[in-house]
Amino acid sequence: MTWNAFHHRGEILQTVIDTADARLDGVLPMDVPGVPETFGSELDLIGALALKWHARLSGNIERELMAQPMDLEAAITNAWATTAAEVPGIRMIIDRYTDAPSDAEMAAALTKSREMEWVKLARVAGLASDDSTPAARAGERVTRNARAGVPVPVPEVTTTIVDAVATPSLVDRIRAVLAA
Repeated sequence: MTWNAFHHRGEILQTVIDTADARLDGVLPMDVPGVPETFGSELDLIGALALKWHARLSGNIERELMAQPMDLEAAITNAWATTAAEVPGIRMIIDRYTDAPSDAEMAAALTKSREMEWVKLARVAGLASDDSTPAARAGERVTRNARAGVPVPVPEVTTTIVDAVATPSLVDRIRAVLAA
């Protein structure tokens, strides 16, 4: 793929995303000029949209973890909900075609993608450490909570000031032990 082709593909994909966000009908916008020539099939287009979704979700997860590193599940739930709000057209398309794929190949690809996302969410949220079915179910729960708008409390950071007490340093403690 040439540099110009790469940029042209990116421009077409952005037009598809803008169209999906404007329509909010969950239908792949195969009618956008340049889509049939650039992507060729519904599976190729939905694959590109899924890649955009996962990239945006990963970025939002990183931002949430920096903002609230103590409550992993809340951070991941908030990141998913934020991503869905930022690119609602993509989310609707992925959901629609996962639930009602146009063919068996798309069904397999989207089912695999969804399960891998659930496992990733569970792992990052600290709910799983493997790629098992229970891990996928934990990730599915995170997604379900994000979709339902389950309020996720953001832990409040508080600072307490302790009365100034002379605490011996590590070196002082080691000297005391050696002297004893």
